[in-house]
Amino acid sequence: MIPVLHNVSSVQRVSDMARLVYSLGYQTLVVTKAYGGAAQAGIPEATRIALKEGKRLIVLPDLNDAVELLAPDKTLIVTRDYMEEEYDPSNPPVYEGRVLIVFQGSEPDFTVKEAKMGTPIYLRGVEGRLGPIAEASIILYSLKERG
Repeated sequence: MIPVLHNVSSVQRVSDMARLVYSLGYQTLVVTKAYGGAAQAGIPEATRIALKEGKRLIVLPDLNDAVELLAPDKTLIVTRDYMEEEYDPSNPPVYEGRVLIVFQGSEPDFTVKEAKMGTPIYLRGVEGRLGPIAEASIILYSLKERG
């Protein structure tokens, strides 16, 4: 399972995602399409966190690059707007092989083209978008526990 934070401009969001991912025991975080403050200060901060924790941080220009270079067996796109499958954190599915799970780092949601790069999922019973850190907390923890 490889978490991906896509399309992010917030320094705080990048560092929060790095802390979350590494604290849950995931070895790698991928950040794609970082711009503004995220690119200037968020990536250096996430790199510092990764080095301190002995983990990996991969920074790529776009989501296409992550899918192409990491060659996942499955890509999950966390999106409420384009959801095709409900994700039940109390009974998470078991995914085989290398799985990318992509969280949208800013507003608006994924484009239609981005949503079609994988299987669009969203949390069952959630009526609005929670934001990437909350979504990642719930999904990544439940997958880790199922693990």
